[in-house]
Amino acid sequence: MSKPFGQIAGGHQAQLHSLENAKGFRAEIADYGGTVVRLFAPDRHGQLADVVLGFNRVEDYIAHSPYFGCTVGRFANRIAHGRFTLDGHPYTLAQNNSPGGIPCHLHGGNRGFDKVLWHAEPGGSAAEPALRLRYHSADGEEGYPGNAEIEVTYTVTADNTLRIDYTATTDRATPLNLTNHSYFNLSGEGGANILGHVLTLRAGRYLPVNAGLIPLGQRAPVAGTPLDFTEPHTIGERIEGLHEQLRFAGGYDHCFEIDPVVPPVAGLALAATLFEPQSGRLLEVRTTEPGVQFYSGNFLNGSVTGKSGHAYQRRAGLCLETQHFPDAPNQPSFASTILRPGATFRSTTVYRFNVR
Repeated sequence: MSKPFGQIAGGHQAQLHSLENAKGFRAEIADYGGTVVRLFAPDRHGQLADVVLGFNRVEDYIAHSPYFGCTVGRFANRIAHGRFTLDGHPYTLAQNNSPGGIPCHLHGGNRGFDKVLWHAEPGGSAAEPALRLRYHSADGEEGYPGNAEIEVTYTVTADNTLRIDYTATTDRATPLNLTNHSYFNLSGEGGANILGHVLTLRAGRYLPVNAGLIPLGQRAPVAGTPLDFTEPHTIGERIEGLHEQLRFAGGYDHCFEIDPVVPPVAGLALAATLFEPQSGRLLEVRTTEPGVQFYSGNFLNGSVTGKSGHAYQRRAGLCLETQHFPDAPNQPSFASTILRPGATFRSTTVYRFNVR
């Protein structure tokens, strides 16, 4: 089922598509930005609530969205100084972010995949409805080489899972790193902050960053630091500490290297679990990606008002963005993010909801 979601540039009409299973678990996804606008999950009493931050109309996403729920690309996260060299050729990208006063390229630039209209095709089955989104990213768009064909498929499964499958091809070598940027609040959008959420990360190492939030190129153990979530901790427990990494980010905004699991469950390694004690909602994140960026909503400041009419204050939501490592095109020690002609990029992430 789809309905109008507002006007975008050029007079085009954005659409909002609804995917729902027999239990009432429902995702509402806009073709603008490939955006998860609403996600209704039950609490321990069976009461549904929307657990992602966002807006009621596309105009607000266009005007001032901090990447709420969107599909991010061509390269998720940061690239230092907005520059990289590929096959001996230098490329310059937009510098659209400057943490610590240090400019960088963020989430695909001024008009990344979050700010374009995708072609939407409903599919799947009555039991497990799906939405396939396609976008042609032209050679030179936002400074990236190659014509890239991107597909993202959202599926709502019978076991209260939102599954996201990505594929991409290109006709020239290009960096590619795709993710979803949903801000979760398992107590319900517009409610309490996320400091009381209990997080576990299946990650014994993280990527230390400089003051500009660019990785230093090394993997450091989380043991003995406030970035250790290998055992469950509330997010607020250590977030205000004096650790240099937390001071740089104003909280958590770090990529964690997911511990490999052999064999992974259905090809997907467990990255994170998130639990909200009052509602009993439990979120499990599994992925084919090597990293997960945990962002604790540090830059939210009450300047935008969400779907329920509440201003989103600092730490109103958190992100668990599965991805390859930030700044990988400039970091030879990181796994390559270069997609070449003849190859197909494939990635899957699932967000499964349960209760405890």
